[in-house]
Amino acid sequence: MESTVDGLTIRRPRYNVSAESASGYRREAGVREEKKPRQRDAGFGAAVPVLLLLYVLSVRGLVHISLRQLVTPGGHSTGFNASTAREYLQQITSIDSRTAGSPENEIIAVNYLLGKIKDIEEKINSVHRITVDVQRPTGTFSIDFLGGFTSYYDNITNIAVKLEPEHGAEHAVLANCHFDTVANTPGASDDAVSCAVMLEILGSLSSSSKPLKHAIIFLFNGAEENILQGSHGFITQHPWAKMVRAFINLEAAGVGGKELVFQTGPENPWLVQAYASAAVHPFASVVAQEVFQSGIIPSDTDFRIYRDFGNIPGIDLAFIENGYIYHTKYDTWDRILTESIQRAGDNILGVLHYLATSSQLAESSQFRHGNMVFFDVCGLFVLSYPARLGTIINYITAAVTLFYIGKKIIKYKQGGTNYVRDLVYGLIITLVSWVSALVTVLIIAVLVSLAGKALSWYTHFYVSIFLYGSAAVAKFILVHSLAKTYFFAGASSQYLGDLFFDISLITWCIPLVLLTQSGLCSAYFFAAWIIFPLLTKLLLQPDIIHQGSPYKFTAVYLLGLFPPYLHTMYHVWAVFEMFTPILGRSGTEIPPDIVLGFLIIACTIILITYFISFIYLLKNTKKIIVTLAVLSVLTLLLVCSGMFFPYSSSNDSPKPKRIFLQHTTRTFHSLTGEVVKRDSGIWINGFDYTGISYVTPHIPELNETVRAPCDDAPLCGFPWYFPVHHLIRKNWYLPAPPAPINEHTDFKLVSREEMSWGATRLFFEVKGPSHMTVYVRPNTNTVLSSWSLGDGIPVASGETDYFIFYSHGLYAPAWKFWIELKNSAKESKGIVTVAVGSHYFFGDSRNSPDLETLELKFPDWSFPSSWVCTYDLYEY
Repeated sequence: MESTVDGLTIRRPRYNVSAESASGYRREAGVREEKKPRQRDAGFGAAVPVLLLLYVLSVRGLVHISLRQLVTPGGHSTGFNASTAREYLQQITSIDSRTAGSPENEIIAVNYLLGKIKDIEEKINSVHRITVDVQRPTGTFSIDFLGGFTSYYDNITNIAVKLEPEHGAEHAVLANCHFDTVANTPGASDDAVSCAVMLEILGSLSSSSKPLKHAIIFLFNGAEENILQGSHGFITQHPWAKMVRAFINLEAAGVGGKELVFQTGPENPWLVQAYASAAVHPFASVVAQEVFQSGIIPSDTDFRIYRDFGNIPGIDLAFIENGYIYHTKYDTWDRILTESIQRAGDNILGVLHYLATSSQLAESSQFRHGNMVFFDVCGLFVLSYPARLGTIINYITAAVTLFYIGKKIIKYKQGGTNYVRDLVYGLIITLVSWVSALVTVLIIAVLVSLAGKALSWYTHFYVSIFLYGSAAVAKFILVHSLAKTYFFAGASSQYLGDLFFDISLITWCIPLVLLTQSGLCSAYFFAAWIIFPLLTKLLLQPDIIHQGSPYKFTAVYLLGLFPPYLHTMYHVWAVFEMFTPILGRSGTEIPPDIVLGFLIIACTIILITYFISFIYLLKNTKKIIVTLAVLSVLTLLLVCSGMFFPYSSSNDSPKPKRIFLQHTTRTFHSLTGEVVKRDSGIWINGFDYTGISYVTPHIPELNETVRAPCDDAPLCGFPWYFPVHHLIRKNWYLPAPPAPINEHTDFKLVSREEMSWGATRLFFEVKGPSHMTVYVRPNTNTVLSSWSLGDGIPVASGETDYFIFYSHGLYAPAWKFWIELKNSAKESKGIVTVAVGSHYFFGDSRNSPDLETLELKFPDWSFPSSWVCTYDLYEY
């Protein structure tokens, strides 16, 4: 049969109008073809969209209230004083940027911390004792972070403070923070506030008359921003490291708000139970843990070092709110609320005291077995249970769902309805609606990106909801409305509503089983989306479903959805709070609108699944579809017109564009040692997809004519500070005179030795600034087989290059290392190319007149971080 609607001819599947099917729909008890609606329910169709919108907004409001409920200082008797911690924070950040190796970090910050620790020690209760040790370790390790690289550090600074019972302790729990910062930032949230919290906790515990059972080691780490060097120095070399049985790592990916527990373990479920028991204001999620450990977030913490090199279990927590100003000049002490400090202090103090008085800490190895499912309920309490119990619950949930569906199939079959067929077609329609919505959103995202308006939602997040969310929901409704009209013609709306409820159960049953089989604790999330709706449906009286007021049915139905809906919305907030700022620093190659579109589609699918049945209860959805479509199209036009600027310099809520400016002098040497190329300029990297397109109108000389070439040299011939060259392929090189440098790097080949096993070993010596990067590229037919770094096995950063990150403290001797190469064919062009990048982050050499002049030209909505560096290439 064919029908014509709005000029389109649509062929209806024949089975929908067959006598068997139509009579089957009618025969089923309680499922009749709809006749005239009762007068009292006449307005229900118009009210449904409003009711659902109010429901969603109400749940979002509750989530907002929960997340904004911090803690009034002094309102709790935990013993933690946020005002004192805030004073510490203000004083630490007054030192300004504390780059490892700088006098600010190695002398001023260290002396400040030691002075405060001494003040605390003078007030100690006699049941405790404090021991302070300043460690200056040297070491090396390899890590697979950012594609893989090797790290070497020399004479960096750690301050370790051991608080223990009067007569000593055999075991300890470690609390870790870091007081160093990335260059050109005050580092209030990352991580001065954590060190301030630890100082106040040290003071609170040491002045208490209650003795501890175990020691607490407070590690003030001086080289975390050098990619986790300080923690490695402690856990692999400090004599106290052998005492540590568990740790708490305090970090930040944002500024203030609530601190999220996003990693625990590995295994050791007793740690989760300790947090659940002792944290006064919990905020924890196993979903966040598994997302972070998947590697999709380009970040890492000291948790990895303690886990991998110390084989110690721990708890990793971080402030995640307002990541827009993380690692920028705006990360100042005044942006962190005292209430936020209070809740963090209450939680960490509670957990540390719990662990330091726990009998489990001493025998932690006996409690290592298994993982935990854990999550907080709106910050009120933590629900946690063993993963093995979660597996049982998940499989029982799946089995009950299949039993429920099977019973329905038998019931409808007896009534003459082919329910299995309708389930299959309904699942296909659901999948089509998902794909259709995804394609629509991706098309919009591509159009926005091609129009040069990516990140238009960066400062105005609601724009993404109107642009992508409205389009996605409109397409969902359109596909199901067409299915109702032209695919399920003749079926009662009640039957279809019931059918698509069951399809929703099946939809979530599939990922539930798959994730459970994969051993992922996040599977509980989908179990909740089955258990609560199914229980509600089973408890609803048949007269309410089929003959009662639709308003009453809707109220009970939505009430049953409330627990998983609230929990999901809680996580949706966390997802966008974390990922939206990350998209502003994820490089030039990842289209942020496409990524955000995927996230919005995923969240929309989860949140709308159990609302689909309402589409089949409505007479007409045309107005809803048109309204949503118009909203999306209008937003698209406004975005393309440039109405929504991505960045902001607002004092209250800045959202700056991140840019690196490196005044670089490059020198290339031939195999004979002569200089074959030398140039200088300011190397510019924008850390988001827009590159410098928004900057060019303000600085016309920065345009496509000065795009940096990729030379046939290690890392394209430029001094990358981290191995992120695969993420940032668009950069610019503005010619400029060489920057004045007081002390140039001295890089030399000390000796060359032919080994008996046919390899060539090259011995190098380097003397330069506190931060250097070495890039090694073996030539054709040559293999880098070993070196004196890491565990001796070279770790490649990409296909051809090897990246070595070096740093030292205030003083250090010349760095000596060797590399060993095997060459299968003797060639005149040499066997290896080695380049060294030198980075001057402080002192007289860190700036230049040209750099200062250019930096002043940048608009106030940008954050240009600048320093001087060199790139010297040698062939051997």
